[in-house]
Amino acid sequence: MTLKVDETEQGDWTVLRIRGELDLVTSPVVRQSVHEAVAEGRRDVVLDLSDVFFCDSSGVGVLIASRRLMKSCGGRLRLILPARGAEDGSHVNKVLGALGVRRLFDVYPDARSAADEECSPLSA
Repeated sequence: MTLKVDETEQGDWTVLRIRGELDLVTSPVVRQSVHEAVAEGRRDVVLDLSDVFFCDSSGVGVLIASRRLMKSCGGRLRLILPARGAEDGSHVNKVLGALGVRRLFDVYPDARSAADEECSPLSA
């Protein structure tokens, strides 16, 4: 399975919609997409993982590195997990939870909520 990244804008936020498997082979694509957004001066990024059905430790590493990059440049990173992923069920959420890093991320149910300054993140 390949990975595809589509970029859109939602207000001041850059939304990177990621589809496929986030693993050792494909995670550099996500890393590059986040770096390109930052290089172009965008400091608020949403990673929409709602269509990611597999994530290994390489994928988690890219998510953590992206968070670190955004913080270092005064930006913000928000995640969207697969449907019901913040509560239960999703592979990505299970991996983040198992590794103890889920709490590091602000997770939202959809792009509209992630880009809305009035909405609060879902609980870990």
